[in-house]
Amino acid sequence: MTVENIPGISLWNDLRLSVTARVDALIDAMNIEEKIAQLYGVWVGASDQGGEVAPHQHDMEDTVDLDALLPSGLGQLTRPFGTVPVDPALGALSLARTQIRIAAMNRFGIPALAHDECLAGFAAWGATAYPVPLSWGATFDPDTVRRMAAAIGRDMRSVGVHQGLAPVLDVVRDARWGRVEETIGEDPYLVGTIGTAYVQGIESAGVVATLKHFVGYSASRAGRNLAPASMGPRERADVLLPPFEMAVREGRARSVMNAYTDTDGMPSAADENLLTGLLRDTWGFDGTVVADYFAIAFLKTLHGIAADWADAAGSALRAGIDVELPNVKTYGAPLTEAVADGRVPEALVDRALRRTLTQKAVLGLLDPDWNPLPAALHEADLNDPAAVRGRIDLDGPENRALARTVAEKAVVLLSNDGTLPLERPRRIALLGPNADEPVAVLGCYSFPQHIGVRHPGTPLGIELPTLHDALSREFPDAEITVALGTGIDDGDLTGIREAARLARESDIALVVLGDRAGLFGRGTSGEGCDVATLVLPGAQQQLLDALLDLETPVVTVLLAGRPYALGRAVEESAAIVQ
Repeated sequence: MTVENIPGISLWNDLRLSVTARVDALIDAMNIEEKIAQLYGVWVGASDQGGEVAPHQHDMEDTVDLDALLPSGLGQLTRPFGTVPVDPALGALSLARTQIRIAAMNRFGIPALAHDECLAGFAAWGATAYPVPLSWGATFDPDTVRRMAAAIGRDMRSVGVHQGLAPVLDVVRDARWGRVEETIGEDPYLVGTIGTAYVQGIESAGVVATLKHFVGYSASRAGRNLAPASMGPRERADVLLPPFEMAVREGRARSVMNAYTDTDGMPSAADENLLTGLLRDTWGFDGTVVADYFAIAFLKTLHGIAADWADAAGSALRAGIDVELPNVKTYGAPLTEAVADGRVPEALVDRALRRTLTQKAVLGLLDPDWNPLPAALHEADLNDPAAVRGRIDLDGPENRALARTVAEKAVVLLSNDGTLPLERPRRIALLGPNADEPVAVLGCYSFPQHIGVRHPGTPLGIELPTLHDALSREFPDAEITVALGTGIDDGDLTGIREAARLARESDIALVVLGDRAGLFGRGTSGEGCDVATLVLPGAQQQLLDALLDLETPVVTVLLAGRPYALGRAVEESAAIVQ
């Protein structure tokens, strides 16, 4: 009996065939609408956000009729956990139910591939928040980073997520850029080594790692987000490309995300020499290239090289972008019409489709026994959501111990005159805007700072002890007095006098300065939070200088997403800890 004659089995579901044969059979059976439907994602609930979590997010919002789309299929689900706070088990159940619906509504039974953020841990409510990539680089410990990434990947797979949008392999060129905290550092070999370890860890858990942002994003003029990159071919080859090549060749990453940047007038999203010539033909990459959010539409709106949405879609598809994220904008009706009228060859659609379906096949999404329910849930739970709440723990003791290990290894002692380690001081003045602030240890892509801040009143979901808490445990007999002195960036000088008084009456003054991580101006560090100078935000330098005028030794502690110019504190601090 031939495979074709086995009742109830389609060629693309037959596990006896090679992945290539299964994918080819599926492509042959699809019409153009069904093919293109596999090349875009849908972001359910994004319009409910009170502020942007992606550049120009609300400028790009269109009403998406999911019921109208699903009969043709769906390529990806965007951020099922990283959009609104949800109990992990309830989120997993909701994702499973959505996947069942997606598969049931298209004639091939193909579910979506679900992706989410994982730059500082899985960006889900209640998941462990790990140190940011700049801290990974400061550990100089790829083995620990690999273990951390594997733990993150296991948590993502445990709730039904297939792809993680990390690591960031951009090499820092200008510390004024807001996304410095998301990078691993300014040395290409360090970035490549640590980044490759992260890729190996998350891929070991069965999650598709996504290298970003390919390439040049961190070399933008004046450190401005989305600005053009000015660099010659040697700087690009020697500094910016090596981490990506390492992660492709040695890490075997299965996805790459383009950069928003244009270099010498050529946007990365339309650069065929980069996304196909170098990445695939030279390096041998055989995974998927996904668009950074709205990057294809930006070819028309920001870069101005596309006449309309169809032109943008054709340029990106020709260059080598396989999947449009986060929502369907150009790869839907505009691309379908462009194929119909001959502006875009159907062969380009088939090329991208073959890559996306191959990835789905390898992930098991085309298997006849595909099951959307994670191990912690059962079929009966589909009809009883209340029963699953609290059943999945994404912040267990092993995770927390690992996060602590990374954090401890990442601490950098920049200077010390012998004051550290502290010897049982009787009176400690704990000063500065980050002295008693729980979220001061988090990056902009941690769930509490990325999404949680848009939902006031929602608990953090994780335990975040402050530096004050830690000092109180370490020195239970000491008298610890606390004063902020000033805010992170409010410029308020009125509290400096009180902070100085407490310092004068203490044996040691710890002044805790730095950043508030956020997005698009909601923080002093993070995406869209670029700065003109490396002076400490607000009036923090004035606070620091006032304390240095005293005879009390001052230990300067920085909880920051970028390096700062500290003025006289470099020479006059008893110690500086980053």
